[in-house]
Amino acid sequence: MKKSLFLSAMLCGALALGAPRAATAADDITIGMAVAYSGWMEAYDGEAAKMAELWIEQTNAAGGLLGKQIKVITADTKTDRVEGAKAGKQLIDEGANLLLVSADYDYGAPAALQAQKAGVVSVFLGASDPKAGVLGVGPLSFTANNAGQLEGATMGDWGYEKKGVRKGYVLLDETIEYNKSVCAGYEWIFPIKGGEIVGKDTFKGLDPTISSQITRLSDAIRTGGVDHIMLCSTNPGAASSLRQLRAAGIDLPVFAATAMDGTYWLNSTPGLKDFYLPVQALTVDDTRAEVNELTAAFEKKFGKPPTTQYAYPIYAFLQLWAQAVTKAGTTDAGPVVAELNTYTNAPTILGPRTFSPKLHVQTDMPMIVVSYGDDKRLPVEEWRIKETIPEAVLYRLKQ
Repeated sequence: MKKSLFLSAMLCGALALGAPRAATAADDITIGMAVAYSGWMEAYDGEAAKMAELWIEQTNAAGGLLGKQIKVITADTKTDRVEGAKAGKQLIDEGANLLLVSADYDYGAPAALQAQKAGVVSVFLGASDPKAGVLGVGPLSFTANNAGQLEGATMGDWGYEKKGVRKGYVLLDETIEYNKSVCAGYEWIFPIKGGEIVGKDTFKGLDPTISSQITRLSDAIRTGGVDHIMLCSTNPGAASSLRQLRAAGIDLPVFAATAMDGTYWLNSTPGLKDFYLPVQALTVDDTRAEVNELTAAFEKKFGKPPTTQYAYPIYAFLQLWAQAVTKAGTTDAGPVVAELNTYTNAPTILGPRTFSPKLHVQTDMPMIVVSYGDDKRLPVEEWRIKETIPEAVLYRLKQ
């Protein structure tokens, strides 16, 4: 009861933020991109920003939105929180009707908060911490991505049901909130299924070595029967940790987060096998023809296809945003958000999407489990958890 009251209070506080900026009939429709065009976040923001450009180009070619062409304005956050706030304010001042921000809560929130204050809708390109939305920014903020908890829960559920694992060990990179959300989802669902979490350890993504953690893990394997590892981390730290695990002779199955999607890092872990993670889309040979067509259009425009699934979610969100704008007859935040909040299992190129006044991140949708072996990434199967992720898990409230 106290947790629900706490969450309600936080949500009410968020709803008080922002004074919607009214648009006039003469206004252009402008999408601002306050994203990382430099720094380590560019690996996650760069292709998603290009995908947004592709959506805008296609929309303009089809007649635009509300009979108007969409223009783009950009500012580099440089993978820096202070620069992110500056970039967000700059683009809002330049008239952005929708603000796209970095694909991470920690780095995207400073820009999103500028949009919230100005009464403008913002969307994280791919943030997976549920605070990237109503609770952490305000009611005008969304994320194009799924909750990190869904990724961890998907792997825990699939691992128990299809891989047959029963005893897990958690390795958590505490660098960013996303990693904690992924582990929260796994730690919630795996015991529910009947599995046991034998141990848990933490590290920092930029640590040069995790030798102490490997020593403790090796002991847990020997004495506790650990049969798989849940690695909650982002690159480059995730790849470094995985390489150290394999170099130490630990060849157990490793489950990971979507942040490790892509083959660009595989040369750092040659001969990798028994490694799995969930994605929303495949960059090669997706089972959906429309996704493959989108990939081909991306390659035609930018010279090469996307390298990870992070390019795709913003396209699905923009489809729904345009639908809401068309229904509302305006880009004004109030009516557009009210319309988006009515969507339940709304169809997109990536499948169903649901929003509510309390939650602007996906927590119930199918994901594709992929495996890595022989320097290749291959789809295993689509998987959807049956359980509803509780608020206490989504917001990592203390028990």
